[in-house]
Amino acid sequence: MLHRKGRGIGPFLGFLDPSLATPPKYLLISVAEHIEKMLARYFSLSLLATAVSAASISDLVGTWSTKSRKVVTGPDFYDPINDKFLEPNLTGISYSFTEDGHYEEAYYRAVANPVNPSCPKGIMQWQHGKFVLNSDGSLELTPIASDGRQLVSDPCSSSLATYTRYNQTETFNSFQVSKDPYHGIQRLDLKRFDDSPMHPMYLVYQPPQMLPTTTLNPVSETGKSKRHVARDTDRLPGVRNLITKEELTNPDRWLWVGVFATALGGITLFYS
Repeated sequence: MLHRKGRGIGPFLGFLDPSLATPPKYLLISVAEHIEKMLARYFSLSLLATAVSAASISDLVGTWSTKSRKVVTGPDFYDPINDKFLEPNLTGISYSFTEDGHYEEAYYRAVANPVNPSCPKGIMQWQHGKFVLNSDGSLELTPIASDGRQLVSDPCSSSLATYTRYNQTETFNSFQVSKDPYHGIQRLDLKRFDDSPMHPMYLVYQPPQMLPTTTLNPVSETGKSKRHVARDTDRLPGVRNLITKEELTNPDRWLWVGVFATALGGITLFYS
């Protein structure tokens, strides 16, 4: 009878002697490497699926506001009919997005004064326009140039605030929508063009609360607004005696104020 030596029958003899069924070391290493590659591909696909899910316009739709939730886009922040701001009780940021690519933003911020810490500036900003979601997951926001508004109040240097048009294109490198583990609601995280994170915002309205997405303050061919913008407004707790910067720097206005004051002084002297 012919007997052959080899390992080929080892696995079949394992029931007789377990040591005969032990796979070679090189085979174990090969299987481990194969499993490692499969796991790496799985996690890569999972991360890709998460990124694709996050970079979806449908996830953005709604009105988002920072923790105070006192600053919200729409008619509660900016009144386009009377062209004035409505000051919230607390500072904050709000963004709104629609499914068809329109957005609106509202900012109410306090800016620290390093020279006099007890005297910060107050800034209110509002604008709206269109946004684009790029293939790399970044967002580009392009406002309607004539509609944006900004109000700056520096109570320690002037009793009057400056009110001007505001037009600032924005780019966000990325965004992520997730369920906040603490508050249990949808949360939006935006990263600016330099990858610095903004304050997280939370979903407050869906569908979004926004003003009309069309141009609200059209500009004529001469570059001036078709309606009167400069005026005084009601006294607000933090922003008082609203007046435009253009009005403050109008020499004709101050000329007639000087003439009137001189005439009034002459009349008073004559009757004294």
